[in-house]
Amino acid sequence: MNVQAWTFVIVGFTFTLYMAIAIWSRAKTTGDFYVSGRHVSPIPNGMATAADWMSAASFISMAGLIAFSGRDGSRYLLGWTGGYVLLALLLAPYLRKFGKFTVPDFVGDRYYSNVARLVAALCALFVSFTYVAGQMRGVGIVFSRFLEVPVNLGVFIGMGIVFIYAVLGGMKGITYTQVAQYCILIIAYLIPVFFISFMLTGTPIPQLGMGGQMTAEPGVYLLDKLDGLTTELGFDAYTDGSKSRIDLLFITLALMVGTAGLPHVIIRFFTVPKVSQARTSAGWALIFIVILYTTAPALAVFARTNLINTVQDLEYSEVPAWFTKWEATNLISFEDKNGDGRIQYYNDANTDPEFLAKVEAAGWNGNELTINRDIMVLANPEIANLPDWVVGLVAAGGLAAALSTAAGLLLVISTSVAHDLVKGVIKPNLSEKEELLYARIAAAGAVCVAGYFGINPPGFVGEVVSFAFGLAAASFFPAILLGIFYKRMNKEGAIAGMITGIGFTALYIAYFRFINPDADVAENWLFGISPEGIGGIGMILNFIVSLLVCHLTPTPPEEIQAIVEDIRIPRQTAAKAPAQDFEI
Repeated sequence: MNVQAWTFVIVGFTFTLYMAIAIWSRAKTTGDFYVSGRHVSPIPNGMATAADWMSAASFISMAGLIAFSGRDGSRYLLGWTGGYVLLALLLAPYLRKFGKFTVPDFVGDRYYSNVARLVAALCALFVSFTYVAGQMRGVGIVFSRFLEVPVNLGVFIGMGIVFIYAVLGGMKGITYTQVAQYCILIIAYLIPVFFISFMLTGTPIPQLGMGGQMTAEPGVYLLDKLDGLTTELGFDAYTDGSKSRIDLLFITLALMVGTAGLPHVIIRFFTVPKVSQARTSAGWALIFIVILYTTAPALAVFARTNLINTVQDLEYSEVPAWFTKWEATNLISFEDKNGDGRIQYYNDANTDPEFLAKVEAAGWNGNELTINRDIMVLANPEIANLPDWVVGLVAAGGLAAALSTAAGLLLVISTSVAHDLVKGVIKPNLSEKEELLYARIAAAGAVCVAGYFGINPPGFVGEVVSFAFGLAAASFFPAILLGIFYKRMNKEGAIAGMITGIGFTALYIAYFRFINPDADVAENWLFGISPEGIGGIGMILNFIVSLLVCHLTPTPPEEIQAIVEDIRIPRQTAAKAPAQDFEI
């Protein structure tokens, strides 16, 4: 069978499995729909959390971004994994003890204000829609290449799949579907890397292979080889990077604290029966996440090395089949600028006189190869000439990663609308049956909006997701952290801080990416910080405004301060502490 046949078989099997699980575990109550009835044990919840966490950005885009940015790509590894540790240890257990299963619910009750709840719900919708855009785009890319349909049609197919199991199953269906999706995505990620590591370095362990010597060139280390390849083409040495330290610092900070404020990850800690099991499931999730995250740098190194060796100075008439198939998706393209019929891939922005002399001597007339970073993981098995079934498996893994996170985000959107806006603010006397109906209608509407942004994304998958993390960092993290650890924080401070943080961050991103994209260069950035990292500044502004306003306005009621005191103590002693179990 060819690649397309294998893809149909493997993807068809996985989709059938997802549908069967959704039907078997369909939600019958709002408790099932929102938090899976809170009956999930720690290990399955850890797997589901890992699948929810490792989105299309982690599976499809992260290694591609590292492949092209080298050392600078460490910001994704440090930010996303560090942020998860921050969430698991610093926030999740306390939120779980508080007893509210959505971030807006926590904000509304902790800050004793429906206005605060409304602001938090709007922030959750804004962050979630930004994040889900990247997931739907990832789905479209996979379908476009491997099912040979247009990217936009691929997005529509993904919308249909997510609609069925997210709207029907709710959190209960999503949880058990995500367990299956984790198993599929991690197998699909690891198998090709094992193959390629063995082919290039003689060891099947990619983490060792990345730092090992090349089989074809004994005595030459793989990273040294890649450094040489990139510098010969006018790029920075792969192990050096080019971003400024302050920009790297703030991007990593935004990714880290944004992780701790992501509502679709936080909600997973409410699906286990006890607070202690929330901690245990967080530990299992971290183990499952680390398996992929420690492999991604090796995959990036293998992919970039193979790509350069395969296409540089190759006759276009002799390109391999994978090249022409990806060309059909418009995610890789060749323009013969000097008319010699050969592919010249190099950094034509390099102004070093010695390199320019080399370019002139070679007769090059500009870089001729344009590569979308999002194809590197998906194309990697084909570039390395691996068996067709491995290529189909990677396609299924990419879809599993994108769909698992998309489903979690859509649930957050539907919960924010039905539980936090409709029942929490507009119609408090809503019955359980009516609330479940509103939640499903909201999820259906969210699928449509997510599909639109998947068709018209504001950047690469990983880049779009980075914006979502920045928005979460600037809006939720200070409100949650201060709400848990600072009794003096009141509703006025929290509301002012959230509005300031997300407003500043959103405007900064919009200006440089949509209003005036020509100005999106380091010289024009505030303090040299790019739109990816501006969420760190937004978070700092949120903290400053929150603390300033809270000290200029009345203190919170005594009962609220008692609740804050109690959730930090590992026992139930305060008379006014919230119950361990919530009621819907």
